[in-house]
Amino acid sequence: MSDPRHTLDLYGHAEAEATFRQALAGGKLHHAWLICGPAGIGKATLAFRLARLLLNAENPDSSQARRIAAGTHGDLLEISRVVDEKKGRLRGEITAADVRPVQTFLHHTATEGGWRVVIVDGAEYLNRFAANALLKILEEPPPRCILLLTTSSPGALLPTIRSRCRMLTLSALSDADMRAALPGISADVLARAHGSPGRALFLSQDRDGAIASFVAEILAGQVRGSETMALSERIAREAEGFALLCDLLGEGLADRARSAARRGDLAKADLTARQCSELDTLRRQTEGFNLDKAQAIRQAAELASGS
Repeated sequence: MSDPRHTLDLYGHAEAEATFRQALAGGKLHHAWLICGPAGIGKATLAFRLARLLLNAENPDSSQARRIAAGTHGDLLEISRVVDEKKGRLRGEITAADVRPVQTFLHHTATEGGWRVVIVDGAEYLNRFAANALLKILEEPPPRCILLLTTSSPGALLPTIRSRCRMLTLSALSDADMRAALPGISADVLARAHGSPGRALFLSQDRDGAIASFVAEILAGQVRGSETMALSERIAREAEGFALLCDLLGEGLADRARSAARRGDLAKADLTARQCSELDTLRRQTEGFNLDKAQAIRQAAELASGS
């Protein structure tokens, strides 16, 4: 899998695509669509696929398709989180300044006389001012304009934004679709990805399984001081090491909390749920303030060990 702008194959979401195509063919295409589903499931890939449909760019060899891939098509605008140049990573929100170009874009005549398409990828990251700016556009959309919003957390959006969109809810991919989408990924990783190709690619970054093994030791209460020190330094140096450890550790704690609740051990379930919350706070603070990741990994191991 690659950047959604360049990805032509779509796995597992034929029904959602058919719903959109039927609305287009029937002349009843809603002006805004909210594409929902778990992270990494292919929401942005579907959004760009629908954009290519609207912009007569389904032929990958066409000039329209090439311009979409290059980000130079005059009738397509993508809004998403941008990289914070100082911190070298994606910003935590989409701002009003990021949304402002949409107003100008939608009030220009389409360069090719057809549709104009706006993709808002990760709409849950819209801050209050950006959300209100987008809401004004949704309330009074110009003709022949389509907005495609993607989100993993529809509940985080303003109810007024949700109410002005037609929803397309994407489900986890089947095992067969996962294998077809990611033929080079191991069966073990695919099984742990829960039907999300993006998550499978994320998990596959733990190439030698060291992070998963370390998480298993933490959850079993078997971490040792010197080993924890060395592993935390190694994991912190890897590009997505800290994020991957927090993801796997959080998943393990959540599983433990659910298991305790099913057994009726409410005290254990409550303790583990609090640890999940503390881990989430630690991750957000570490990433938000660019703190020492190795130290944060040791803190994560301490709070989760022996739960």
